[in-house]
Amino acid sequence: MSPIEADLTESQQAELKASVLFNDDLAPVPASRRKWRVGSFAALWISMSACIPTYMLASSLIGGGMNWWQAVLTIFLGNLIVLVPMILNAHAGTKYGIPFPVYCRAAFGTLGANVPAILRALVACGWFGIQTWIGGDAIYKIGITIFGLHPAPATNWFGINGGQFVSFLFFWAINMWVIYRGIDTIRFLLNIKAPLLIALGLLLLWWAWRKAGGFGPMLSQPSAFDAGQPRAGQFWSYFFPALTGMVGFWATLSLNIPDFSRYAKSQRDQVIGQALGLPATMALYSFIGVAVTSATTIIFGKTLWNPVDVLTRFNSPGVLITAMISLCIATLATNIAANVVSPANDFAHLAPKKISFRVGGYITGVIGVLMMPWKLVADPSGYIFTWLIAYSALLGPIGGILIADYFVWRRRKLDLVALYQADGEYRFTNGFSFVALVALVVGALPSLPGFLVQIKAVKTESVPPFLADLYHYAWFIGFVVAFVVYLVGRTLTSRRRLA
Repeated sequence: MSPIEADLTESQQAELKASVLFNDDLAPVPASRRKWRVGSFAALWISMSACIPTYMLASSLIGGGMNWWQAVLTIFLGNLIVLVPMILNAHAGTKYGIPFPVYCRAAFGTLGANVPAILRALVACGWFGIQTWIGGDAIYKIGITIFGLHPAPATNWFGINGGQFVSFLFFWAINMWVIYRGIDTIRFLLNIKAPLLIALGLLLLWWAWRKAGGFGPMLSQPSAFDAGQPRAGQFWSYFFPALTGMVGFWATLSLNIPDFSRYAKSQRDQVIGQALGLPATMALYSFIGVAVTSATTIIFGKTLWNPVDVLTRFNSPGVLITAMISLCIATLATNIAANVVSPANDFAHLAPKKISFRVGGYITGVIGVLMMPWKLVADPSGYIFTWLIAYSALLGPIGGILIADYFVWRRRKLDLVALYQADGEYRFTNGFSFVALVALVVGALPSLPGFLVQIKAVKTESVPPFLADLYHYAWFIGFVVAFVVYLVGRTLTSRRRLA
């Protein structure tokens, strides 16, 4: 019997619906609607992992100096690591049927839960913008290929030209239309997306194999860290920051996975489904990215880490247009599933009675434009060392706090009704848990000096090297520090109340 069906009487359900903390999108999912099995979760991760940012992630490691197996292994290890908090945080969603913002209330308070929810939502807005930029870039390059035009130089402070911006806004408008259409359109796109992008990736791999003269030359490019190479002896100083970036890639979903696991039939389904779907797909698609990027060095004499740039080298307009349309559809599906569903819930949590899922999706779209995503992916080092690692410094501590609270402090027991009560057990101090907020700040602080150095807000020589290097381990340090500080804080406040 489901905990929801067992614990909620008709009067309790009525009480929930009357609460200012409740709306239909944030409601616990009843057992009758929990139909996701192993295959559903595996398909979800195959669909979301087979995306252009995954390709670019792997390719960026090649651009940073790794050889093919070092890059694929780094990505695989990063995904094995992030799979652990992914499965742990999914437990509460499966057991109680609650989405991520409601899950946060137990640790952060009924109002304090907005802090991790909005931090996570803002990261999703950035990812939404990145995916939208990729789709818009594909449309732009289809246009200049069809009409035989030369790409115009950037003529404004945006850093892009007018045609690129118009294409970006056009693809953005398509995303907004899908949000308006609702969940059925999203589900349809997901069903056709994975085969499209995997097929496109395999075709690119075949083309690269043929052009580069087989896998031998393609994958024989030495690591820049090998003896006699430009960055000899610097492998480990690059590997650990890169590994942090790989963990950061899915650090968002490792938090808000309850948004999906709330539909799971059982804990076994979500655990096995995620374990089968995430690491293997990321490894496969990253290998495609690594292999094709390595081949571009041989074929064109330069490293092309963006697949859109690779596709523009094809001479056949028909092939190019077909590939770009497939890429746009696949990017659209990933964008909506991975970067709209969760932030829409997060924004709805700010005012459940006023902000619906649809309105939350529109908010996500607007912020995604304002973040100027083309600058986030302008180069490989910025993509990994500024974007991925920087937000992992915030999401790592949140993950540590949630897992410490749910598994250690509460031993997987939540009061489902109280999660929706403004004056219940999870109100803490005026709706805020100061223990959780302090743990979040303390967990993020060690990475701040290195972040300021990374974005050149302070001079490198003004920060001790030890402090600056902590930034490269942002997710790990933040997770551990926040985990410990939260449990110490909870223990001290509990003893004070007893005294």
